[in-house]
Amino acid sequence: MLEIDFTKNLRNLMQTVGYESFKSLSRAAGVSQWQILQLRRGKIGQMRIEVLIKLSEILQISWTELVENFSVDGLSSSFHKTHSSHKNIDLLKQITDLQVEYERLTLSMLEQREGLKQEFQRSSLQILESLILQWPTAAHRAREDHQLSAVKILPLVDTPLKRLLQDWNVEAIASVGTEIPYNPQFHELLAGTAQPGEIVKVRYIGYMQHDQLLYRARVSLL
Repeated sequence: MLEIDFTKNLRNLMQTVGYESFKSLSRAAGVSQWQILQLRRGKIGQMRIEVLIKLSEILQISWTELVENFSVDGLSSSFHKTHSSHKNIDLLKQITDLQVEYERLTLSMLEQREGLKQEFQRSSLQILESLILQWPTAAHRAREDHQLSAVKILPLVDTPLKRLLQDWNVEAIASVGTEIPYNPQFHELLAGTAQPGEIVKVRYIGYMQHDQLLYRARVSLL
């Protein structure tokens, strides 16, 4: 069987758009040199649609021109049999374009999410500024001076923590040492059992955010 060579056709198109070698065309289109060889050998009917889309865009020709330039009657009918019709080709191109747009939007969303994450981290660090700048020094002094009262360094932790929780709309469930009626929805017993309404003592604070429970307050029997 006579092998058809479309190399001259391809070189003419390449020269028009400024590509001197098949290797440079391969890189520009993002397809393998084997795929380009298939095109040169007239095997366009056996090539994947996404490869043809990339080549047609780089060569700056339409789908119909690509098919006509690299097909003979038998191969053209084979191509159309494989891909149904030009209408289906256009549909496949639209699908590919949508896939490209989807990938672009996905990348954009990832970049936006990373930007929001960094912005969140910066705003949180600003709130915790006094803690992260002064706490290491205060801790160092406490280790050196065992007489240093813990009350003097508590504001370094207490103040920024309260501000952070306030900015995030996080509210505490009671206070440590508070005696309150037991509610199993919001309280967790450290030991033993208790009936709802029975008075218990808060040992560890729980938290709510926008009416949603984050952590139950841990309580003990009196």
